[in-house]
Amino acid sequence: MIHTLVLSRALRKTIEKAARAAHPRECCGLLEGTLLDHSARVSAVHAARNLAQAADRFEIDPAEHIRLLRSARENGRAIVGCYHSHPDGKAQPSDCDRENGSDEEFVWLIAAAKDNHVELAAFAFAGDAFTPVTIAQD
Repeated sequence: MIHTLVLSRALRKTIEKAARAAHPRECCGLLEGTLLDHSARVSAVHAARNLAQAADRFEIDPAEHIRLLRSARENGRAIVGCYHSHPDGKAQPSDCDRENGSDEEFVWLIAAAKDNHVELAAFAFAGDAFTPVTIAQD
């Protein structure tokens, strides 16, 4: 299981900017990187089109997801997680997130955007619940 997400300041700012720009809707995207020793090291952030109709949901375009999976593999990396925002919400998994969590080797990064401030928190799905993942700066 993943315990640490290594994220550079620049990539963190990219996610924060996307969360503010999408407000009051949720933004979403995929995290590309490598997995090693219970850590996910993010090397690229890929914004994705949100297909969800509701403003407080996200659905990453499956075609985009597959394209990015293939591209990451060609470069010796993987899709190590996803990110999405919770506009005016909390940086913790929602009921909807809990219903959709399944892969234990996949990080869910949540950006809670409120009043131009963004709080990030990361989680991994374990068994039937999310557990916190430490975010370390690269």
